[in-house]
Amino acid sequence: MYHLDPNIQNLHRIFDQNERKDYLRLDLNENPGGLPEEFIRKVLDDITPQFVAQYPETLHFTEVLAKYLKTDIHHLCLVNGSSEGIRYIIQAFTSKGGRIVGVVPSYFMFQVYAEMYGRNFVPVPYTEDLEMPVSHILEHLTAETELLILLNPNNPMGNVYTEEEFQAILKACKEKEITVLIDEAYHYFYPNTFIHYALTERRVFVTRTFSKLFSLAGCRLGYVAGHPEDIQYVQKFCTPHNTNAFAMKFAEEILENPKILSDLISHFEEGRAYLLQALEEQHYPYKGEAGNFLFIKPRRDAEEIVKKMKENYGILIKSYPAIGKLGTCLRVTIGEKKYMERFMKALLELDSKTL
Repeated sequence: MYHLDPNIQNLHRIFDQNERKDYLRLDLNENPGGLPEEFIRKVLDDITPQFVAQYPETLHFTEVLAKYLKTDIHHLCLVNGSSEGIRYIIQAFTSKGGRIVGVVPSYFMFQVYAEMYGRNFVPVPYTEDLEMPVSHILEHLTAETELLILLNPNNPMGNVYTEEEFQAILKACKEKEITVLIDEAYHYFYPNTFIHYALTERRVFVTRTFSKLFSLAGCRLGYVAGHPEDIQYVQKFCTPHNTNAFAMKFAEEILENPKILSDLISHFEEGRAYLLQALEEQHYPYKGEAGNFLFIKPRRDAEEIVKKMKENYGILIKSYPAIGKLGTCLRVTIGEKKYMERFMKALLELDSKTL
């Protein structure tokens, strides 16, 4: 008998098939400059025909990662980008029709996976002032809630949680027996982390990716951190050899060469400082406490600016509607200063004339 899962049949998805390689990509929170070319070439010099031909082996890199995080391999599960880990946590720790609470807007795949597997996603919206009071989150936590999803920092809003706020949330989740997932895809753009809770508490997970600051979005690698008794269930969903050998090779070299990471961070911070100062000098309202992204309120039509930015300047950005009191905004990835200078030049030229 033929069968098609109705959750898939009715699932609305948008797949971006645009060609992006010849543009300055400030639309998907990648590092627009990537890793240093000399570093890339040095790592590739170690690649042999056997390396390419054999299935990837994860034990060595998991040990390297565990050492870097000051934990052991039993607390970690490697995944093909953190989105895969998020998917497995939803599958393993929620039931069909189960209640998942998460802030919105946020990473869209949380809601996609919930719908895909027949879960009930309950959104917690931001205030008109673009704030997320912890009390709003706590109000949505019920005895029927199975999973709470937080982002630290949150994509796309850029807000973060203090230690005291997270402890209040965790206390409520323990009382109601709610699993907690904290997505820290943008951890290195904001150093405060809750990973120590994932390493010491039951039913608390942290997901991270090597796609953002580590600049390996093209290779696909991430990990889930959690208690060993919980991580084992995430691992059961993993297909054999689900991680990329090239990704693990590059990630290991970065972890073992601290200067690479510190240079990436300093270049980002310089670019962010420049962009914020330029926006303030030009009196542009903006939003984004942390992360490598920013909402900017333009003076003219945001969607038209996005279009002209691509056509006339070769720069990719996005527009977002209903960003609280700011309304429709531009969404821009933050990168090195030279890229932010190019963006600001284009913005000022486009936003100062009739489109």
